[in-house]
Amino acid sequence: MSSCCLNMPNMFPTLASEAFLSSRCIWVNGPVIVGAGPSGLAVGAGLKNQGVPFIILERANCIASLWQNRTYDRLKLHLPKQFCQLPNFPFPEDIPEYPTKYQFISYLESYTKHFDINPHFNETVQSANYNATFGLWRVKTIATGGPNPIGVEYICRWLVVATGENAEKVVPEFEGLQDFGGHVTHACDYKSGQSYSGERVLVVGCGNSGMEVSLDLCNHNANPSMVVRSSVHVLPREVLGKSTFELAVSMMKWLPLWLVDKILLILAHLILGNTEKYGLKRPRVGPLELKNTAGKTPVLDIGAFQKIRSGEIKIVPGIKKFSRGRVELVNGETLEIESVILATGYRSNVPSWLKENELFSSEGVPKNPFPNGWKEKGGLYAVGFTRRGLSGASLDAISVAHDIAKSWKEETKQKKKSMAARHRRCISHF
Repeated sequence: MSSCCLNMPNMFPTLASEAFLSSRCIWVNGPVIVGAGPSGLAVGAGLKNQGVPFIILERANCIASLWQNRTYDRLKLHLPKQFCQLPNFPFPEDIPEYPTKYQFISYLESYTKHFDINPHFNETVQSANYNATFGLWRVKTIATGGPNPIGVEYICRWLVVATGENAEKVVPEFEGLQDFGGHVTHACDYKSGQSYSGERVLVVGCGNSGMEVSLDLCNHNANPSMVVRSSVHVLPREVLGKSTFELAVSMMKWLPLWLVDKILLILAHLILGNTEKYGLKRPRVGPLELKNTAGKTPVLDIGAFQKIRSGEIKIVPGIKKFSRGRVELVNGETLEIESVILATGYRSNVPSWLKENELFSSEGVPKNPFPNGWKEKGGLYAVGFTRRGLSGASLDAISVAHDIAKSWKEETKQKKKSMAARHRRCISHF
């Protein structure tokens, strides 16, 4: 990295006339990585191994801010640890098969230390624009780590988008919610059911978060009702002591996806019974096919379904409107409730800052499906958007780090040749 003045020779003539919070402009002799979650860290580790310089920009004050700041206390990884470890750094043997969130955060901190990765914290990307004439990216940020905000601009050849699919919470609009009067929070701000003990709580959403929040509320003597608007696949987390995910991965090596889906649904019926009987209608498309085509993850049950069968978690249909201390459902039923937890998911924030690119759709995910959505012309890369969790992010990170390292080494070699040639010409003049 090197600093440069705003009057860089003819490269970006508009820079001097633009208003900045400060005059800092930095040339990065390598890629800029946006995001210090598992995806960004994995790319950084791969580049470190190949001697390529880089910087990581992170808007929060820590690595893996989603895990550290926006997850509930009881959270564990849904998949066995071997499917969640990052490249070239396995989990310690004494970590259980399904690590807690605290164990996973500790693992990521060890990963960061091991590869000597030092992100720029409290630095939010405002915009990233590509200049096709010079083949360079302009990444504008605001750094808020000091006493006053500072505007910084980075100039680089490669840009890695590693902000992920879960950068911003999704908060739907509901009629009358402003008049409800009770406590309303998103699942990203939920920590524990302890403060809800004895309350009637409406949980909006029936994905893995909605199920686990409802289970946690039950375990803290609350009375949750869970809104299920559409169909959902619920699978046991394990089959005869073996991870359902691991079983599916093994079967897909030998069997077509449709057959694996059919086997998984037969096993789920044998273990869980008929979920539709309790208000959880299954989609017509199998769980793996639905994940591949629509990105909708099946619920891996860790105990919530038993609470649903016993009636401790009540399943209710969609919401019509809220009123003071109540919610009216689409079937005409009215519930008296004291709190609402929105387990309504997350979305990408890429469209808000990455300008005019061909890699991402208007929803902020790569246009091309896995495994072809990690690279676009102009040195633009995406990691952590595969809809395949940490294992998919790791595969993309390996590809991205290798591709950038190859280009960087070729360009570095050409620069050295060019400098040597200039040096020889200078000597010949004497």
